[in-house]
Amino acid sequence: MEYYVLYYIVIINIIGFWSMWEDKKRAINRKYRLPEKTLFTIALMGGSIGSIVGMYSFRHKTKHLSFKIGMPMLLVLQILILLYKILTT
Repeated sequence: MEYYVLYYIVIINIIGFWSMWEDKKRAINRKYRLPEKTLFTIALMGGSIGSIVGMYSFRHKTKHLSFKIGMPMLLVLQILILLYKILTT
């Protein structure tokens, strides 16, 4: 696997973690929130691990069924795609 792919995965997961922290902070301060669509887009772009860790670290969005089920499903999908890519190359 190329190094730039690893760099991308690390950076997008940091962004996923940060976005959960930022949205939680804004929720506490009753500020303008990050849209759920944005949080899912970051996870879909490869940041699902960071988003899941952020969700449970900050206890944010853990009562939302769409996040409790959706984020792990994205992670499983990403793992399957990665395995497919590795096994077919």
